[in-house]
Amino acid sequence: MVTEMTTPILIALIINLIYAKAIGLTEGIAAREVGNDFWMATLMAILQGAVMMVITVLLIKQNAKEDLVQRAKSIVGPILGGLIGLLFVLYFAGAYAVVMITFVDHLRDYFLPELPTIVFVIVASLVALYAMQKGIVVTGRIAVVGVFSIILLNILLMIGTIEDFNIERLFPVFRTGIMATFLASRHADTDFAMASMMTGMILPYIAQKDKWIKATLTGVFYGGVLVMLWPILECGVLTAPETGHYIVACMQMARSAEIGWFVHRYEMIMVAFFAISLLVQLMMLLYCGVEAIAHTFTQKSSRLWLPITALFSMTSYLIVIDHRRTMQFLSVIWPPFSLAIAFLVIALLLVIGYVQKFIKQRQRFASMKKS
Repeated sequence: MVTEMTTPILIALIINLIYAKAIGLTEGIAAREVGNDFWMATLMAILQGAVMMVITVLLIKQNAKEDLVQRAKSIVGPILGGLIGLLFVLYFAGAYAVVMITFVDHLRDYFLPELPTIVFVIVASLVALYAMQKGIVVTGRIAVVGVFSIILLNILLMIGTIEDFNIERLFPVFRTGIMATFLASRHADTDFAMASMMTGMILPYIAQKDKWIKATLTGVFYGGVLVMLWPILECGVLTAPETGHYIVACMQMARSAEIGWFVHRYEMIMVAFFAISLLVQLMMLLYCGVEAIAHTFTQKSSRLWLPITALFSMTSYLIVIDHRRTMQFLSVIWPPFSLAIAFLVIALLLVIGYVQKFIKQRQRFASMKKS
C-alpha cells in the first residue's frame, strides 16, 4: 500500500529519472547532430523540461487526488480518457525500452560482450519487479541513495578530467544555428519528459500540495545541473566529433578520467554509481506503466505486475537486440512520440480542464444571480 511521500523523495526521484539515460546516450546523439552546440542543446532542454514539469503539476493540481490517467478520464470522459490512458501506457513502455537500451549498452558493450542480451533484460526487469512489489516509497529511498551516488560520480569525473579540459572547445556557440540547436534539444527533452510523466503519476501521493511546483522545479534544476556537467566536459575534453563517434559517450569519457596512479578502470567505478540511477528509472517506469493500465481499465494493479513486466521486457528486448533498430528508435521515433504525449497531450488536457472550470464557475455565478 502506498503511503504519502515527502518532497525530498520526489526531488530525488526526478533527479534519477533525468540523469542516467541523459548522460548515457543522449549526448552522443546530439553531438552527431549539432557538433559543439550539443552542450547548448542540453541547456535549452533544462528550460523546456521545467516548462513541461510545471504544465504536468498544474494539471494534477486541478484535482490533487487523481494521477494523469484519472485526470484524463475526468476531463474528457471514460472512453476518450481511456484511449489517452492507453497512450500513456505506450509511453511508459517506450520509456522503459529506452532505459533498457541504456542499461544493456553499458554492460554488454563494455563489460560482458559474450553474455546474451536476453539475460540483461531479464535480470533488470526482475529487479524492477521486485522493487515494485515493495512499493514506490522503498524505491524513493533508493533514489535518495542514487542522488548521492550521482554527486560522487560527478565529483570524481571532474577530478579525473579537469587537467585535460579546454574551455576554448566550447566556443563559439550556435555554430550550427540557434534553430538547429533548439531542434537538437528534443533528444534531451525526452529525458525531462520521463521525469514529468513519472511525476504526474505519483503526485497524488506527495504531501504538501502547496510545495509541488517548488519541489518539482528543484528536482529539474538539480537534475539538469548534474547532467549538464557531462556535455561540458565531453566537449572540453573529448571534443564534439569524438563524443559523437561513440554510442555510449559517457563510458569513453570515464575512460579518459585519471585519478592517481592506482585507479585504472574508472569506468567500473562509474557503472557502480551509475547503476543505481538506472535501476531507479526502470523501477519507476514499470510502476507507472502498471498504474496507468490499472487505472485505464479499473483493475487492481497487483494483478498486472507480471503481465506488464513481461510485456515491457519483451518490447525492450525486440528493440535492443538489433543495433540499427535501437538507433532508429532512439534518434527518430522516440523524440516526437515522447514529446507529443508528455507535452502536447498534457498541455491540451490542462487547457480543457481550465475551460471546464471556467464554464462551471460562470454557470454557478449565473445561477446565484438568478436566485
